[in-house]
Amino acid sequence: MAKNILIVDDAAFMRMMIKDILTKNGYNVAGEAENGAKALEKYNELKPDLVLMDITMPEVDGIQALKNIKAADPSAQVIMCSAMGQQAMVIEAIQSGAKDFIVKPFQADRVLEAVKKVVG
Repeated sequence: MAKNILIVDDAAFMRMMIKDILTKNGYNVAGEAENGAKALEKYNELKPDLVLMDITMPEVDGIQALKNIKAADPSAQVIMCSAMGQQAMVIEAIQSGAKDFIVKPFQADRVLEAVKKVVG
């Protein structure tokens, strides 16, 4: 059965790029959110197998959204996405329970490698 994935990024074109990579490789994009507040809402509504989440977003950033999702569901599987040069945030994300991180700009094979490692 296809794994359901929630994509969280404030940039619509980034969500579209990730969605394209995932759907072409047999994954189902269950939903999308444009900020961390919406991410928690969508997570609770959809209960996806995996969340791919940007770190830098308006309202609620990815780190706080990760903490909120993990508080609601300790078994949540989350992969963070970040631009180069955000090492401190990446470390905080991993310490907060993220399973992996992907650096922007994305390479399709790196996205797929991270997803496969976490949800198969």
